[in-house]
Amino acid sequence: MLALLPLLLFPKLALAAQVDNVRLWAAPDHARLVFDLSGHAEADVFILDGPRRLVIDLDDSGLNTELSALNLDGSAITAVRSGVRDGNGLRVVLELSREVEPRHFTLPPNDQYGHRLVVDMEYPGESAVENPIDPIEAMIREQEIIANRGRSEGAESAPRVDAESAVASQPAAPHPRRDIIIAIDPGHGGEDPGAIGPGGTREKDVVMEISRRLQRLVDGAEGFRAVMIRDGDYYIGLRQRTRIAREQKADFFVSIHADAFNSPRPNGSSVYALSQRGATSETAQWLAASENQADLIGGVDGNLSLNDKDEVLRGVLLDLTMTATLNDSLAIGGQVLDQLGRVNRLHRSRVEQAGFMVLKSPDIPSLLIETGFISNPEEERRLREGGHQQKLAESIFAGLSEHFRRNPPPASLLAWQRDNQRSPAGDEYRIQPGDTLSGIASHHGVPVGRLKQANELNGDVIRVGQVLRIPRS
Repeated sequence: MLALLPLLLFPKLALAAQVDNVRLWAAPDHARLVFDLSGHAEADVFILDGPRRLVIDLDDSGLNTELSALNLDGSAITAVRSGVRDGNGLRVVLELSREVEPRHFTLPPNDQYGHRLVVDMEYPGESAVENPIDPIEAMIREQEIIANRGRSEGAESAPRVDAESAVASQPAAPHPRRDIIIAIDPGHGGEDPGAIGPGGTREKDVVMEISRRLQRLVDGAEGFRAVMIRDGDYYIGLRQRTRIAREQKADFFVSIHADAFNSPRPNGSSVYALSQRGATSETAQWLAASENQADLIGGVDGNLSLNDKDEVLRGVLLDLTMTATLNDSLAIGGQVLDQLGRVNRLHRSRVEQAGFMVLKSPDIPSLLIETGFISNPEEERRLREGGHQQKLAESIFAGLSEHFRRNPPPASLLAWQRDNQRSPAGDEYRIQPGDTLSGIASHHGVPVGRLKQANELNGDVIRVGQVLRIPRS
């Protein structure tokens, strides 16, 4: 009997790992297959043709789950089968409906999962960011149009001219009456569930519901159009989220999240803009670090870098663009925070600033909104309620809408409506190339002081496209 004992134990000792579960996340431009393992296992992944297949070989491993239960909908995988390889190895074969570019990596255990093998299948030609704009190109282009962008009044970075000199000679862009594009980013997704509440509520599910409600509000408003950064349960890298927004020519980027802390007591909504010098509070710094770690879960290893550019050029471009973008972000954030305070308690009474990676687009005003603390049992319950989700979405859109109706981009429908729906008395004037403040005042027969007072102008500067209210003489 003792002689048989090594033989009975040998199959278990020979296997380095068991595949206990397999999960699939299908995105428009890729699919991700995750193998939950009982231990670390080495893998070999390669393509076979005739017919097209993806083969995944795991050394010294066995299968302890049913692959037939895997939901393949929305992916390039049409069938999955498995078999024993070289006596003690596992081979998984994926039959494919299209060409894929595979890559794979392993992840160590964390609080939620054990060892994992991640196999990503990219779909050539269908990446959401097939030709991302170079960051330097984007910033140079920003400088060319910033004089006519119609950013928040009083922004320090907007080009200005002295009262007695002509404004920039570049004429204001004609109005094609385009929509203002709002990029909505539901945080986390797929392999990354985000924070998990004491009742088991996953952040990625809550923020998707709020984001879809916000999408319907944006699309239902004249002059606005929504773009969803992700519209299903799959992961997108943090840098790629901002690239998608840029590819879609977004005027604004908003990332929706649900907060968490290591205590159940904190509650309330928060609004974050990018900080150029780090977080403005310990809480903001902790949150930024935890959110930015999502790319470790997502297996993304990439950065937009300006390190290969001339140091002076880097400084000038970043200062000009980031200052203007940050000014807009803070202005919009204030409007959103005010609206959120009408439907929920505020965790902070002002717009916080932190180094969230999804806010680091140099040319798109961006906010990250923590709708509430999912780690607070009462707030977790409210975040699951459809009525509360709707109120949060309505308050976010109310803040965005209020800002853009006051400061519409010049090429937008809202700007065209503002410029063409003037009173019969003609008491508004849109500044044209060559105008000066004293010339406008003289033409309308009003003192320069009264003109400045009526428009709350602190200095003798004007911009092309700016609309002045002309006081009655």
